[in-house]
Amino acid sequence: MLAVLALTSAQAAPQPVLVVPLEGAIGPASADFVGRAIKRAAKDKAQLVVIRMDTPGFIDTSMRALIKDILASPVPVATFVAPSGSRAASAGTFILYASHIAAMAPGTNLGAASPVSIGGVSPQKDDKKDKQQEDTMTRKVTNDAVAYIRGLAQMRGRNADWGERAVREAVSLSAQEALKLKVIDHVALDVPDLLKKLAGNKDLRLADAPVVEVEVDWRTKILAVLTNPSIAYLMILIGVYALIFEFMNPGLILPGVVGAICLLLALYAFHLLPVNYAGLALILLGIAFMVAEAFLPAFGSLGIGGLIAFVIGSVILIDETALPGFEIPYALIAGVAVASAAFLCFVIGMAVRNRRRPVVTGRESLIGAAAEALEDFEAEGWARVQGETWRVRSNAPVRRGDRLQVKAIEGLVLTVEVQR
Repeated sequence: MLAVLALTSAQAAPQPVLVVPLEGAIGPASADFVGRAIKRAAKDKAQLVVIRMDTPGFIDTSMRALIKDILASPVPVATFVAPSGSRAASAGTFILYASHIAAMAPGTNLGAASPVSIGGVSPQKDDKKDKQQEDTMTRKVTNDAVAYIRGLAQMRGRNADWGERAVREAVSLSAQEALKLKVIDHVALDVPDLLKKLAGNKDLRLADAPVVEVEVDWRTKILAVLTNPSIAYLMILIGVYALIFEFMNPGLILPGVVGAICLLLALYAFHLLPVNYAGLALILLGIAFMVAEAFLPAFGSLGIGGLIAFVIGSVILIDETALPGFEIPYALIAGVAVASAAFLCFVIGMAVRNRRRPVVTGRESLIGAAAEALEDFEAEGWARVQGETWRVRSNAPVRRGDRLQVKAIEGLVLTVEVQR
């Protein structure tokens, strides 16, 4: 009897609701994290997944992978743009349209879903044929995005016409306006308020349902850090400088290992970020010029040119128009540039100082050196110069122990002058 009552109680207990955070740019890491959370919800027999979203959008392929997981989910997915001040821009709008339930908090917005290129800024083309090809490609991408969002809107019964405007005209809506235009289903203050508004849904039993917050795992956090533009920028600088140091000092191993790892991680991040490859080329060229300054007698011309190229490349490295808010901070660029300039000044100063110093090695170092006569002689004899015995020639008579000074070198004979 007790077993039957326990079983009945367990069956009556409402199934959990999973709340999954989706914050920041949508990339492979975040899409994989949310997709795994949706699969976990099905495995744990959750009755609802709430994606709490705040995103500027980002990569199309990652967005589509996440939408496939939402469409294939046996568990209803509610995408909730929250808290207040959040947004569902670009790819976020598509995810909102694809969800079973769409909701927003007051003070949030969605839209601006026009497709953008993340392959870097292309040089301007004057040829009419090239412009026509570029316009054709833009139309193809835009029409594909329009068809995609209209298909999602028709599947979920949402405003397809406004979705098309969000793609073609990059328009945006506030939460209340989106509700009026039937772009979303609910406006709620927070997750508990959203669950209250969904309580009337006959397919859900949300009263007293346990709410489980899904924590972002370590893998997602690491990948999110790596795709931070500032981190990627520092990694490529560390990688390049470490490899240069390894090539200058073969056999140290550690700089080469660190440099290779940093360079590969930076290239992975740049593959995902809206990188201007002309800026990346300028950075590498600037570093090459500054390193060459240490080996070539350019007296600052290579170093200064390299520093200018480095700063310009750093400023234009990330295409801000493709993803606003993901540019490299100017303070970081200024700090790295100042450090590079300080190193450059140190190298130039050392070069100038070394040029003024007397030669201390080779045959030329003997000119002006002090010598001591080892015997008496009239024209030629022997003298000690820098601890070595040399054959010397003098125009004046020399006595043993006289102080001499080297004036010239003729083969293996030094011309000296007696110091009186």
